[in-house]
Amino acid sequence: MQQILERQRAAYMAELPVPIAVRKDRLKRAIAMLSDNAEKFCDALSEDFGHRSREQSMITDIAASVAPLRHAIKHVERWAKPDKKPVMFPLGLLGGRGWIEYQPLGVVGVIAPWNFPVNLVMSPLAGIFAAGNRAMVKTSEFTPCVAALFEQLAPGYFDVEELAFVSGGPEVGKAFAALPFDHLLFTGATGIAKHILHAAADNLTPVTLELGGKSPVVVGRSADVARTTERVALGKMLNAGQICLAPDYMLVPAEKEAEVVAGLVDAATRMYPTLLSNPDYTALINDRHYQRLTEWLDDARAKGAEVIAVNPANEDFATSNSRKMPLHIVRGATDDMIVMQEEIFGPILPVRSYEHIDGAIDEVNRRDRPLALYYFGSDGAERRQVMDRTVSGGVTLDDVIFHVSQEELPFGGVGPSGMGAYHGEAGFRTFSHARSVYKQPRIDVAKLAGMKPPYGKATRATIKRQMG
Repeated sequence: MQQILERQRAAYMAELPVPIAVRKDRLKRAIAMLSDNAEKFCDALSEDFGHRSREQSMITDIAASVAPLRHAIKHVERWAKPDKKPVMFPLGLLGGRGWIEYQPLGVVGVIAPWNFPVNLVMSPLAGIFAAGNRAMVKTSEFTPCVAALFEQLAPGYFDVEELAFVSGGPEVGKAFAALPFDHLLFTGATGIAKHILHAAADNLTPVTLELGGKSPVVVGRSADVARTTERVALGKMLNAGQICLAPDYMLVPAEKEAEVVAGLVDAATRMYPTLLSNPDYTALINDRHYQRLTEWLDDARAKGAEVIAVNPANEDFATSNSRKMPLHIVRGATDDMIVMQEEIFGPILPVRSYEHIDGAIDEVNRRDRPLALYYFGSDGAERRQVMDRTVSGGVTLDDVIFHVSQEELPFGGVGPSGMGAYHGEAGFRTFSHARSVYKQPRIDVAKLAGMKPPYGKATRATIKRQMG
C-alpha cells in the first residue's frame, strides 16, 4: 500500500497542474466502469448480501453513482475557477489584488462501508477526480464479491497511479488509515471512526468522517399521516434499513400514535406483500448482523415493549436461512432498551409519543447529534421551531433520506455523526487546497504605510486607521 501511495504521489507531482480535460476524462472513465459492468456489480451485491434487490442496486449503487460523476463533469470548470477576493483598503485602489486558487491535494484515501459498497466508493470519486486528485480505496471485508470485482475491473479503466483498490480485514484497514494520505475519507460506524482519527493523527492527515446515529422522524400534528407513514416505511425498508440515513425512531403526537402505527403496517404491507421470496426486498448483510437485531428485539420485549412484526403473508422466518427480516415496529420503547440507545441499522422502528412539540425537541436534543432529522407537517411555525432548536447533519422535510441525493447540498454529519462534508461543489472544495494568492502593486506599500523603520507619523496614522 505504501508503494502504491508513493507511485500515485509521484505521478501527481509530475502531472501538476492537472488539466480540466484530464479530470473530466477520469470522471468519464469512472462512469464507463459502472455502466459497462452494471449487471456484474448487481450480481456481486446480491451475492454479498445473500439477496439484494437488483432494481434497488441499480437505483442506489449504479445510477446514484453515475449522477454525481456526470454532475461533476458538467460543473468542474466553474468550480475550478479562481475566486477573486477584495483586499484591505486602500490596497485595492493602489493595484493590490487577491484571489483563491483551488489546487488538488494529491492522493486521497477512501475507506468504504459495506451497506452501499459501490456508491460509497464511486460517489466520493466525483469530488476527488474533479479536484484533480488520485485515489486509493479500501473496500469492506463484509462485501468480498464487490471488492474482488473492483480489483478485477479497475485496471481496465485506470492506471494504478490514478485509482487503486485494496481489500482485507481490520488489520489492513488499520494500516491503510495510518498511511500519510493528503486527505482521508471514512464512511462507517462512530466507534471505528475514533480509531481512524487516531491513526490519521500521526501524519496530521485531514479527515472527513461520514458516520450515522439515531436519525429521528418528528411528526407534527399537522402531518398527513397516510403520506408520512408511507414515506417513512419506504425509507426504513430500503436496503432493509441498512442505511446511515434511515429513520431510526419516530416521535408522534400521543393521540396519533395508533394511527401512525396502523399507517406504517398498511404501507409496508402494500409495498412488500411477501418478503422471503420477494425480489424487491433485501436481506441483512450477515449472520452476526441478523443475530444482533434479533437480540435487540428480544431485549425490547423483555423490558415491556410491544413489538409488531409486519409479516403480511405469515411467512416462517424462523426456519428460513435467507437472513431476511420483516419490519418490526416497537411501541413503548424506553431509554433502557438497546433499540433506543444504539443506531439500529436494520428494519426495526421504535415509535414514541409526545404531548407537546417541546417534548419532541427535548427528546432529540438529549441524544447525540444525528446525521439527519426528518420533519413532517404543514405548520410552518412548528417546522421552523423544530429546525431552529435542533442540530443535525442535514434535514429532509416531508420525506426521509432525499437530501443525500441533492448534489449541490453538502452532505455530512455533525459531532458524533460526522466531520466535514462532500457532494457537488462542497466535495470539490473538500478535496482541494484553497490556496490564497496576493499580488502586491508596484508601489512601495510598506513605505507608504509607515511599516519601514524608522517609524513615525505615517506609522501612527496607519495604526489609527486600522484600529478604527
